[in-house]
Amino acid sequence: MQIIAIANEKGGVAKTTTVISLGGALVKAGYSVLLVDLDTQANLSLGLGVIPAQVRKSIADVLLNSASLLSVSRETSIEGLDIIPSNADMGLAERFLPVRSNYEQILKAAIRNSPGLSTYHYMLLDCPPSLGGVTQNALNAADFVIAPTQPEYFSAYGLRSLMASIRKIRGQSNPNLAYYVLITMMDRRNRIHRTLCEQLSTTFREGLLKTIIEVDTKLRESTVAGLPITHYSPKSRSAVQYTALAQELTENVREKIETESNS
Repeated sequence: MQIIAIANEKGGVAKTTTVISLGGALVKAGYSVLLVDLDTQANLSLGLGVIPAQVRKSIADVLLNSASLLSVSRETSIEGLDIIPSNADMGLAERFLPVRSNYEQILKAAIRNSPGLSTYHYMLLDCPPSLGGVTQNALNAADFVIAPTQPEYFSAYGLRSLMASIRKIRGQSNPNLAYYVLITMMDRRNRIHRTLCEQLSTTFREGLLKTIIEVDTKLRESTVAGLPITHYSPKSRSAVQYTALAQELTENVREKIETESNS
C-alpha cells in the first residue's frame, strides 16, 4: 500500500477535491483506495455523503485513543473506495497530540499495526490547512506528498513552509518521503496564472506534476452530489484531468519502488 498525503498550509487550494477526485480515478483504474479525513472541518467526509455530527468513531479515536484504523473505517457508495471520517473531535487531536510522547509517529504506528490495510493499494490522507501535529503525523506516515497549489501568489508562496517541513522530516524520520506539486484551479485565459505556472515549473522542475487541474464547475456539482468527479461526470474536463493525474502518479510510484529496490 502506498500512502499519499495531500497537504498545503494554504486553504482553498483544492486539497479535499483532489483527495476525492484522485481516489475516484484510482478506483476507476482498478485500485482499492482508503481515504482518511484528517481535517476538523470534515469536508472530505461531507463530500462523500458522511455527516460529521453523526460520526461516533472517527480518525480522532485512532490518534487519541489508540483505536484501530479498520475499526473506524466505512464503505462509501462506490465499491473499492472506503473512508475513515472526521468529526469535531479532531479539534482535540490537534490540541492534545503535542503533549504525547513521540506524537508525530502515532498515525504511522497505527498503520503499521493494522495488517488488514494490505487489501488497499492506496491510502490518501486529507490534511488540514496547517502544519501542526496532525499534518506532521501525515508526513511521517506518507510515502509521497502531493501539494496542490493555485497559480496565485499567496498559494505558491505558502509552499515554502510545507517544503521546509518536508526537508525537516526527511532529515529526522522519513528519509524516503517524496513530494510533488500539483497546479489546481488553473485558468488558462489568465495571464498571471500562465506566468506563475512557468515560475513553478522553473522552481520545482521534476517535482512539478505534468498534469494540471483546470477550473471546472462540474467539480462543485460533484461535491454536492457526494461523488468523485470521475463518477459524477466521467467525460468532464476535470474527470479527464484527474484520470491523467492518477496515471501519472501510479507511474511515479512504480519508478520510486523500482529505484528503492535497486539501491
